[in-house]
Amino acid sequence: MGKHHLGEFEEIVMLTVAILHGKAYGVAIIDEIENRLNRSVSIGSLQVVLKRLEDKGYLKSSFGEATAMRGGKRKRMFTITSAGKQILKVTKEQRLGLWDAVPNMVFEFKTI
Repeated sequence: MGKHHLGEFEEIVMLTVAILHGKAYGVAIIDEIENRLNRSVSIGSLQVVLKRLEDKGYLKSSFGEATAMRGGKRKRMFTITSAGKQILKVTKEQRLGLWDAVPNMVFEFKTI
């Protein structure tokens, strides 16, 4: 696990795939990110990250059924692998550890 880490966008994409649980494909992932984070995502940048996460072994994909609505094209559906679940767990623990290390006084605001 030590040789890989998640970048911010990779983490967002993986969490979104987890949220969509079984219904994660390109457009659905983009819609979910844009709705939840008010963040614009291009299909090209998403495809690059999905490919990289598959190459790292954190996601796997398979094709869904062809539909007339899509002109006979099949959706590429994404799911998280065991390694993906593990890296998300490690990443969450690291982030929470950093948040827990911030002294409370950093977030205290006093008005003069």
